[in-house]
Amino acid sequence: MDAIKLESLPHYTYEDYKTWDGEWELIYGVPHAMAPSPVKRHQKLIGLIFAQLDEALGTCEECEVLLEEDWKVRSDLVLRPDVAVVCHDMETRFIAKTPAVIFEVLSPATAGRDENLKFGIYEKEGVAYYVLIYPDELMARIYRNEKGFVKVGEFEKERVRLQWEGCEVGFDFGTLFERFR
Repeated sequence: MDAIKLESLPHYTYEDYKTWDGEWELIYGVPHAMAPSPVKRHQKLIGLIFAQLDEALGTCEECEVLLEEDWKVRSDLVLRPDVAVVCHDMETRFIAKTPAVIFEVLSPATAGRDENLKFGIYEKEGVAYYVLIYPDELMARIYRNEKGFVKVGEFEKERVRLQWEGCEVGFDFGTLFERFR
């Protein structure tokens, strides 16, 4: 009986998604509303992450940093990472290639999805680094994909190096979090 109920649910695609008002993600054909506008700290952190990565990527011409851009994984799976580093992606309407690095700034409304559901998708799709930012704790967790995510560590004030596909960037968590301490 449960299978009948699941089969009777609508299964949406990117074509449907493009017509919706508001902020959404589409996960395996199921729409997920984005949380209300993030608090100021969340938005400031996203901007600071973008600025630091953009500066660091000056030597990597094939990669770009994107803010809250749709990643069309497939027709029924569209995610919107807070910050993504994408390399060799010629598509201009959305992210079409697996990002090398994704940063998600957690909020109470999205933490479960970011730490579990999206974690599994990013891992399966081959994202090289997944960085979870905990704004209340002023702490980050980094995972590196080695045929599955492996926790690199937890960072508050440290500087780390992220390497992928011939690119390397330094990221300074001390600088990121200092204005909030």
